[in-house]
Amino acid sequence: MAGGSGSSTSNHHSSSLWLSSNPSKRWGELFFLSYTPFWLTLCLGIVIPFKLYERFTELEYLLLGLLAALPAFLIPVVWPGEADRGLPWKDRYWVKASLWIVIFSYVGNYFWTHYFFTVLGASYTFPSWRMNDVPHTTFLLTHVCFLFYHVASNMTLRRLRHSVADLPENIQWFTLVAWILALSYFIAYLETLAISNFPYYQFVDRASMYKVGSLFYAIYFFVSFPMFLRIDEKPGDLWDLPRVAVDSLGAAMLVTILLDLWRIFLGPIVPLPNKQCDQPGLPWFLGQAK
Repeated sequence: MAGGSGSSTSNHHSSSLWLSSNPSKRWGELFFLSYTPFWLTLCLGIVIPFKLYERFTELEYLLLGLLAALPAFLIPVVWPGEADRGLPWKDRYWVKASLWIVIFSYVGNYFWTHYFFTVLGASYTFPSWRMNDVPHTTFLLTHVCFLFYHVASNMTLRRLRHSVADLPENIQWFTLVAWILALSYFIAYLETLAISNFPYYQFVDRASMYKVGSLFYAIYFFVSFPMFLRIDEKPGDLWDLPRVAVDSLGAAMLVTILLDLWRIFLGPIVPLPNKQCDQPGLPWFLGQAK
């Protein structure tokens, strides 16, 4: 802004069209982005193309999840970014972002996966140790997937805000909402397509899952993308960890309400063998399924 040296100020300004002006947040987003090719190559470039999963037992699936997720926590601890070296760990953006995604993805796996069972006709058939009938591996892989999705959303929303800043406020709002809806559906569809070669995550009707089920899945991101962006986004408004946790839980509750409204008013996208989807209550209450 007013004081500062020429070229560095200009570089900082141009980079901030995509990246945060907060140094810790900028480093955290770039780290999560640069980490993405590792777990993507591991899962989609090695395990699935070479069908290594055919020899996996519960242990190998768990180790795959740990290998994909743990470095996302360990690398910033062992090799912190320059912007983080002088900060207490609780003030580092990557810690806040990780906590938000840990909570949101945990709720998504533990609770919302049962909407995939009852509304979308999905099922996991690979050997796995489970929590609430959801494989532990999916809890771990969802964490790194969601980090990538949300950082990509942050960057595009930030860039879009700069592009429409001079437009009337209602047009700015409409443009941002339209982008969030489009990006959410695109990511949900792309993930469903990306894992289509893995035969042990099955759907009653794969075509319906691609078209309509992706819209159901995109509800997660309709809510989470704009809420996640807010963490440490405004200069001078740095979040503490309790605020991060409460915000993530609030986002999770809103998604839960929207998913259950779909279940009640729109129902399943495919014929299912039982009437669990039509029962009052929530789909993970086993007493409702009869």
